[in-house]
Amino acid sequence: MTTETSKSTLVDSWTESMKGSFEHVKGFFTRERAEEGAAASRLQELKPQPGTLTANNISAWFGSHQVLDRVSLEMPAGVITSLIGPSGCGKSTFLRILNRMHELVPSAQLAGEVLIDGQDIYDPELRLTQARRQIGMVFQKPNPFPAMSIYDNVVAGLALTGVKVSNDERDVLVETSLMRAGLWKEVRDRLRSPGGGLSGGQQQRLCIARSLAVMPRVLLMDEPCSALDPTSTRVIEETMLELAKDVTIVIVTHNMQQAQRVSQQCAFFLAAQGTPGAIVEHGDTAAMFDSPIDPRTFDYVNGRFG
Repeated sequence: MTTETSKSTLVDSWTESMKGSFEHVKGFFTRERAEEGAAASRLQELKPQPGTLTANNISAWFGSHQVLDRVSLEMPAGVITSLIGPSGCGKSTFLRILNRMHELVPSAQLAGEVLIDGQDIYDPELRLTQARRQIGMVFQKPNPFPAMSIYDNVVAGLALTGVKVSNDERDVLVETSLMRAGLWKEVRDRLRSPGGGLSGGQQQRLCIARSLAVMPRVLLMDEPCSALDPTSTRVIEETMLELAKDVTIVIVTHNMQQAQRVSQQCAFFLAAQGTPGAIVEHGDTAAMFDSPIDPRTFDYVNGRFG
């Protein structure tokens, strides 16, 4: 056998072996992509439609102190509704009533009803976890679990709300939740790093991702940007506008410009001296700011008080 023939035989042998290895690797990645695709499809099937939230004649007390008086408001599906008004007028209390957090205070009392697409969330037969799964909450200060990894922070709510997913689905859920919260590109290479190591704005978006992971129909946000710098605020606002395609959003804000930038509907709360909070006026955000009906609304949105 000549040297050239030997070389040719070796090359052919090497080519065949590499072909087999390539086919094996190709098959692995093809199966992996198929599994990811199947997981994503199943999660898409589980993902609910945005819900319409309706509050009917809500009154609320802490002990003998009444903080809300007969508040009624419809928050349409897929719309961002902003709740505005001076401090102490009951906005945050109203927001907490919308996902049954008010009842956690021992002295708290409540009258009226809250419906999500016609279902009473305070129905005794509806478990608290079911209500919280449909109506998520993001608080004023970012509250990730600081020692828990970014990955584990995102999926922390699954067990609490009874959402069961496979490992493949869990991976896809973490990625999609972080993408929807506008955080994926910044953290995809350090998912096992502690959530407490992120910046304030990133931590707030991590909390949004954690709320989104349980696939809520409504997302409540209590002054989510008040502790953030202007750059982080802009990112959160862009995230809200993107999320409104898939989830109903209700936001409490003291920032009038923010209410104008992000919401389509606005409700102005006010509590006169010694009286409980109530809605003075609500409607289209642009109309509320440009040509409000009530002079108190005009004065508030133009910075004359509050």
